[in-house]
Amino acid sequence: MTDPTSAPETFDIVILGGGSGGYACALRAVQLGKSVALVEKDLLGGTCLHRGCIPTKAFLHAAEIADSARDSEKFGVKASFDAIDMPGVLKYKDGVVARLHKGLQGLVKAGGITYVQGTGKVVARDTVEVAGRRLQGAHLVLATGSTSKTLPGLEIGGRILTSEQALALETVPKRVVVLGGGVIGCEFASVYRSFGAEVTIVEALPRLVALEDEAISKTLERAFKKRKIVAKTGVRFGGATQTDDAVTVTLESGESIEADLLLVAVGRGPVTAGLGYEEIGVTMERGFVLADERCRTNVEGVHAVGDIVPGLQLAHRGFAQGILVAEDIAGLPVEPLVESSIPRVTYCDPEIASVGLSEAAAVELHGADAVSTVEFNLGGNGKSQMLATSGFVKVVRRKDGPVLGIHMIGARMGEQVGEAQLIVGWEALPEEVAQFIHAHPTQNEALGEAHLALAGKPLHAHP
Repeated sequence: MTDPTSAPETFDIVILGGGSGGYACALRAVQLGKSVALVEKDLLGGTCLHRGCIPTKAFLHAAEIADSARDSEKFGVKASFDAIDMPGVLKYKDGVVARLHKGLQGLVKAGGITYVQGTGKVVARDTVEVAGRRLQGAHLVLATGSTSKTLPGLEIGGRILTSEQALALETVPKRVVVLGGGVIGCEFASVYRSFGAEVTIVEALPRLVALEDEAISKTLERAFKKRKIVAKTGVRFGGATQTDDAVTVTLESGESIEADLLLVAVGRGPVTAGLGYEEIGVTMERGFVLADERCRTNVEGVHAVGDIVPGLQLAHRGFAQGILVAEDIAGLPVEPLVESSIPRVTYCDPEIASVGLSEAAAVELHGADAVSTVEFNLGGNGKSQMLATSGFVKVVRRKDGPVLGIHMIGARMGEQVGEAQLIVGWEALPEEVAQFIHAHPTQNEALGEAHLALAGKPLHAHP
């Protein structure tokens, strides 16, 4: 136990959690001359680096290569696809993670950050206790992240896994049921199909990726059907039983599905229980920490960033919030983050990228008569034809006003979201974007052509 009479180590900022939000806050704060202690119970980089964004996208890249090998003849290249070597895939994934982890460790060490590995707990409004040490800060930053959720009565274990355990499997299952048709569910469904498994998605909501524009969902469902991924939407999960050989998933309709693996992808919950947040008076709701637009909690000097704050659970959101908090503490002027302007990418095949308001959200905010849209089909884009991909770019604007949202689906659309973010973030008019010259032949041209169409001068699309 900690000796209560021992003097605490003092810092300007103590950060609990070394994921995207925590380490970004730490790195920016030391740049601004602040002394920082960063506490992490597991590995620096958190879920995103070790069990989330990076390893899953490594899997998805391996899946893309498998599909390219299968389809090589359509491009005039004779190649053969033999099998997925899962130990080889895991080695590739682990190598990517290890290199990034090493680089991040170097940044933290070079920055002079006091890094403490161990399970920390907030014991006072300005103090974190960890591994027998008391770290006292003029400011506390709570950044303890999230973990995979499950459903009541559905225990994880055996053939029932979350995404975190799925990233360590050394064999490819023949049949997979994915419970949840959101971002994580659709990404893993895409991976397993590319790896050769039979895949069924079970989603209680009426459509896949329900937070995206409805047109995106419809196109994704058609594409998945073409890939022979079965999507059961608008159906509720009843239960699951497993034996040594299989897992049987039952739906409330009475239907049952037998598989080798049930992947539970029903969202992520905040990691806040038992960490002392409520004891110091921080306002909580369903396990989340409530914070204002500058990431300040109701307790003076206590801030919260990342997945524990209600909103989009994205690594780059937490990263940006961490920087904002460091600059706010240092007294710099800061602009609150606009949630709708944060880019969102789902890395399945086909890839989804969006930023800003969906058509439905824009209509709800401004009224149907004040909103106009256009879709530019990738069939009119030369580079997309070379890649043998289909999809579209959809632009939502306020009539006679700025672009409110951009929604894209097709191969490599995530690489186009940077310009889309600038267009929405800077409230550009379609007529202004139409003046920019987009390089040919690129998929980036599709963004330009969509804005040409919305500006009333379509070339490869109907007005």
